[in-house]
Formats: sequence, structure tokens, C-alpha cells
Amino acid sequence: MTPALILLTFIIYTSLLFFISRLTVRKKANNETYFLGNRNSPWYVVAYGMIGASLSGVTFMSVPGLVHLEQFSYMVLVLGYLAGYAVIAGVLLPLYYKLNLTSIYTYLEQRFGFSSYKTGAFYFVVSRLIGSSFRMFLVVIVLQRFVFDGWGIPLAATVSLFMILILLYTFRGGIKTIVWTDTLQTTFMIGAVIISIILISKHLDMGIGDLFTEAGNRGYTKLFVFDINDPRFFLKQFFAGMFITIVMTGLDQDMMQKNLSCRNLRDAQKNVLTFGAILIPINLMFLFLGSVLWIFASQEGILLGPGQTSDELFPTIALQHLGVAAGLTFFFGLVSAAYSSADGTLTALTTVFCIDFMGLRRQKGMTEKRITSIRYRVHVMFAFLMMIIIIAYGAINNQALISTLFTIAGYTYGPLLGLYFVGLYTKWKVKDRYVPIVAVLSPLMSFLLSANSQWLFNGYRFGFEILIVNGLFTIIGLYILRKKPGM
Repeated sequence: MTPALILLTFIIYTSLLFFISRLTVRKKANNETYFLGNRNSPWYVVAYGMIGASLSGVTFMSVPGLVHLEQFSYMVLVLGYLAGYAVIAGVLLPLYYKLNLTSIYTYLEQRFGFSSYKTGAFYFVVSRLIGSSFRMFLVVIVLQRFVFDGWGIPLAATVSLFMILILLYTFRGGIKTIVWTDTLQTTFMIGAVIISIILISKHLDMGIGDLFTEAGNRGYTKLFVFDINDPRFFLKQFFAGMFITIVMTGLDQDMMQKNLSCRNLRDAQKNVLTFGAILIPINLMFLFLGSVLWIFASQEGILLGPGQTSDELFPTIALQHLGVAAGLTFFFGLVSAAYSSADGTLTALTTVFCIDFMGLRRQKGMTEKRITSIRYRVHVMFAFLMMIIIIAYGAINNQALISTLFTIAGYTYGPLLGLYFVGLYTKWKVKDRYVPIVAVLSPLMSFLLSANSQWLFNGYRFGFEILIVNGLFTIIGLYILRKKPGM
């Protein structure tokens, strides 16, 4: 593919997003539209769109790339997602709808107090800023290396272009726009995977069944790891998947804001359970794509160059070895992943900052016009922060991004997991002003434990289950801070 053709594809796709944005705000959009979509989003549209928001560029490229080293063991993590979605549908969503929340972290203020509330909101901001920036980096860096480097355009300019475009189409409609643009992004990402598998199958003159058999012969389809000291030990993977889902979806304003835009609780629950079930075949499809890519690379003698990670296997093959049709297919999926990594996050971060930190909904005499003006500035601020993080990560990236993402989530979402567990399943009242100290010490203790686990536990290495350990440290800390009866 030529850079000019790639650029044209990018312009066409971006134009589609702006067209959808225009349609969603034809009627006068206000702050209720931005924050909750006027609570009028069809549940099935939200469920379908959340697939793309959940997958993003990490699943699009990182998961296929990891198959060579980790086989299909990632699917055990995905199976754990189902248990997590059951908890979200049965426990968290009823709570959020009962309290009529816009920001889910206001629950912590009602349950514990002001400091706990701000701590929860703070950890979401940190988690989402870092996580979404990393997701977007994975996609932007491919565009940079395959297109913009050849034109002498620096990474900073590429990132800035994406952030400006995302700002423009989410500025007014917010979550109402995101719900519908997510459907487009999901369609292109899934389509890119299916078409890529078909094209490689034809190129290798092998049927889908033959490819699956070959993947099995090469050991790629191995699901379960039984070595308890391996970070991919199947029980660790399953429970890590369950808790990762609870925190990265159920305790995440970005994902929950879309659910809260549904018409009622029942629709939101149908959305979550449907979405969770669909993720199983979708992720299996991505893993199968990974095995197909590695088979193709082996037969064609394709090697990743110095400094390249397994994340770059898919773009290398699609853009350089399969022709224009495959390149265009991949690029549409890639751009979809780039946008889905940031648009919903910007809306959610803006919502949390405006409501939880600035208290815009609580200030008497605050006009709709004034709230909108502040919201615009906050929106731009977070776009700038994401741009800085993406550029900084570009200087240090040296591993598959999905591992980085889940590792960071284990440390940043752990305090949220502990706070919500204690809030929902105990009657403890805690000394609220000391909660931020616990929230800082818990990730620190988890990191020290993980760094020394092989020495302490006879070779045991923590994987993504460090999130559960982090949550347990937070629970212990809150137990120590509990107030005695009568206080």
C-alpha cells in the first residue's frame, strides 16, 4: 500500500465518524446528552459497540502477536470474564441505577466519605489515562512507522492529529456520540480479522479447517497451563480475568457510563450479559488469527526486525505481504482501534473530573452555559495529557502492550476493588481521612511482594492476579481503619 492510499483511507473513515457525530446531535445537545446520552441508548447498540471499546488496539494486535509464545492460554482469562460480568449485572448495575448515579464514584462518598470518594475518582483518572494512552500508542505507532515516518512527520504531530480529530467529534455529543461511533469501530475491527483470515487462507491455499489443524500441530491451540509457578497457570488466569472485568468494566466510568445511558436497569443488564457472552467467540477469533499469522510468517520466512515486538506482526504481514485488499482491510480496523481507544475515555475522564473533582452538578447557580464552557476546557486538558503519555511511552516501549496494560491495571485498580468490596459486603465504617494512605500503600506493598515472590514463595511468580492481592491489601487496610461501634 502506498502512503497516499493509506491517507485517503484515513480521511474516508474519519469523515464517517464526523457524519455519525453530526447525526447524533441534530437535536440540541446539552450536558445531560454529553454525560448520559439522555438515558436513551438502545441496549443492543451499547452491547455491540462495547465490543470495540473493550477490544481496542490491544486485542487487535497484541493478542494475535502473543500466540507464538503463550498459545491460546489467554482464552482462560476470557472465560473468567463471564464470571466478572455476572457480578457487574447482578451487583454493581442495580446499585448504580438505584442511586441514579452519573459518576459511579459518588457511591464511595455516600458509603465512606469525602476522602474515599476522591481516592476512587483519582485512581480511575490515573488508570484510564495510562491505559487508554497505551492502547492508542499501539495503533498510532504502526501508522507512524508505516506511513508518517516516510514523510518525515514526527510522532508528536501524528498523535496531535488524532487527538484533535477525536476532540472535534466528541466535543458536543459526548457519550451519545460514542455509543454510535463504537458500533462503526466494532464492525470494522471484527471485519478486518475475518477478512484477514480468509485472505491468508487463500494465499496459503489452505482451508480454515486445515489452518486450525496446523495451528494445533504447532502447539498454538494449547489452552491450559498447569504449572502453578507460571504466571499463566489456568486458575490464576481465570480468577484474574474475573476480577479484571469487575474493575476494568464494573468499576470503570468509561465502560459504565455507556451502560448508564441505557433506558433502564433491565436493558443495562441485558447489555452486559450479552456483551460478555459475545466476547468469547470474538477473542477466540483473534487468537485463531494469531496462529494463522504465525503460520504464514513461518512459511513465508517473515522475521520481525530489530526493535519490533510481536505486536507488529499483524501490520507487517497485512501492509507488506498480502496486497492492497488486505492492507486496506487492516487499516480500517487499525484506525477503528485508534479512535475507540481514546474517544470514550476522553468523555469518561471529563465526566469524572467535572462531577467528582469540580463538583459542577453541586454548585448552586451554575448555569448550563457555564458548565459547558468548563467541560470543553477539561476535555481539551485530558486530550493534551494523553498526547504527552503516548509520546513518552514511544521512547521506552519494549514489550507486548497487553502485558503492560494488565500489569498496570493490577496496581491502579486494586484500591478500587478493595473499596467497593468493603462497601458492598461489610458494614464497616472507616476513618475516611486515612483511606488515601491505604490506597497508596496497597499498590506499593503489592509491587514489593511481586518483585520478591520467587524468593519468598519458592519460585512462584505473580501474573495478572496481583490485582486480587492489591485488593486484599486494601481490604486489610480498611479493616485496620474501621471505627469501633459507637464512634
